[in-house]
Amino acid sequence: MYREKTIPVIVQNKENITSKIKRFTLVAAKGTLPYFSAGSHITTYVGEEGKLARPYSLNNHPDNNNCYEISVRLDEQSKGGSRYWHEEIKIGSQIDISYPKNHLPLSFKAKHHVFYAAGIGITPFLSMMAELKESGRSFELHYAAKTKEQCAFYGELKEMYPGCCHFYFSQETKKLTVDSLLQHNIGTHVYFCGPESFITSFVKAAQQFGYPNGSIHFERFSAPVQINRAPFTAQVENGKEITVSKDESLLEALLSAGIHAPYSCRVGRCGTCEWKVIEGEVDHQDQFLNKDQRKTSIITCVSRARSGNIYITR
Repeated sequence: MYREKTIPVIVQNKENITSKIKRFTLVAAKGTLPYFSAGSHITTYVGEEGKLARPYSLNNHPDNNNCYEISVRLDEQSKGGSRYWHEEIKIGSQIDISYPKNHLPLSFKAKHHVFYAAGIGITPFLSMMAELKESGRSFELHYAAKTKEQCAFYGELKEMYPGCCHFYFSQETKKLTVDSLLQHNIGTHVYFCGPESFITSFVKAAQQFGYPNGSIHFERFSAPVQINRAPFTAQVENGKEITVSKDESLLEALLSAGIHAPYSCRVGRCGTCEWKVIEGEVDHQDQFLNKDQRKTSIITCVSRARSGNIYITR
C-alpha cells in the first residue's frame, strides 16, 4: 500500500484548549523538523499500523522548527482519528507524520488579509496571523463559535492581536453573517475555514459580491458530503477489477487493493491522486480539474463513477 514519506515524532506536550479541543506539541524523534510556510498542515498516522491518517494544521510560527503544534477537536461522529488522539495519545507517544504541505498559502498580492473561521477552522490561521504580524502586514480575523468557552484560543488571540479580532457567539445572539464581506476594501483577500456549510456559504457569497476568484481562499479537511452514493466497479489498466462500496472513496479502494496510488490532500484540491479515465462517466466533486480536464480525468479521493463502472489508468 502506498504511503507518503513520513517523519517519526514524539508527543512532547498535550493540553486542553476547550472541553473538546486539545493541543499537541510534537518534536522530532531525531534531528530537526523541516521548516514550513504559514497555512501548512501535516498528515498524522496513528492507530494500528498507522492506518488512521488525518490532516491537521500547524499552529505555531512557521519560523519555529523546534516543534510542531497541532490542535485536535473531538468529533462525536469520529471514525477513530480524533478519538484516538484524545484518548490514546499520551506524552511520550511516538507517531509518524508527513512532511508539511500547504494548500492555503498567504497571498502576497493582497493589500489586506481577512480570515473567517468557524470552530476548529481557526487552526490554519494561527500561523498565518503570526507571520503577518511579524512582517507588519494588514489583517483581521472574524471568528464564530457557539460560546466564549468553546472558542479555541480566545484569550491568546485577544492578547496577541488587539483590535484585529472580531468574535461571534451564536448562543449569545451575535452571529457571523456573509454581509460582513461587504465591509472590505478593494484589494482584500478573504480566507475561509470551518464546517463544509460555512465554507460553501461564504465562498458563494464572496463570488456573488464580486470578489475575484484569485482573492478567495479556503481550506477543507474533509471531502464534500455526497448524497445517494452508490457502489461501483473500477477496472484498472493492469486488468485488476475493484469494487468501491458506497462508504469508501475510489482512492481508499485502490489503496486497500494494494495498488500504488499517490495522494496528498484527500479533499479534492491538490490533484495528486488524479487518474486518467479511459471509459465511464464521472461524478466530479473536486476543485482541481478544469472543464476540459474533467473530460479525461478523475480525482479519486472525492469523485466517483456516475455509471456503474469505470476504466482508469495512471
